[in-house]
Amino acid sequence: MKILMVCLGNICRSPLAHGIMQALIDKEGLDWQVDSAGTGDWHVGQAPDRRSIATAKGFGIDISGQQAQWFQSDMFDRFDKILVMDRQNYRDVIALAKTDDQREKVTLFLTEGEVPDPYFDDTMFESVYDMIAVQAKILLKTWQSEQQEEKA
Repeated sequence: MKILMVCLGNICRSPLAHGIMQALIDKEGLDWQVDSAGTGDWHVGQAPDRRSIATAKGFGIDISGQQAQWFQSDMFDRFDKILVMDRQNYRDVIALAKTDDQREKVTLFLTEGEVPDPYFDDTMFESVYDMIAVQAKILLKTWQSEQQEEKA
């Protein structure tokens, strides 16, 4: 399975989600891939925000090697699941979809609500991390169950 995490600039929320999900996948020994992208192109090629790097590091996850990239329409073909952090990200990604199959790949990361953008508030990074970590565990278990059902 190939999973893409998407936020606005690909330097705060989606790199955290990318790193957390990758760590969970690695722990489970799954042959899945995770990446992240932003709906805006301001930070392309840059590392995640220093506060996201520090927060992830505090939980034993290294995201410093990630590089921001801009969401492109070919990503619909490269990923099985595209998870967006908020409703504006959802609208921006869906606007690039050309088919129902592409639209079906896109969901909000949280089943209820949005992952708030911590960019303008240093105090939000840890709570955003916690929010993402809880949901990532739920998603991982759900997807593992779905795959087991498909094989049965």
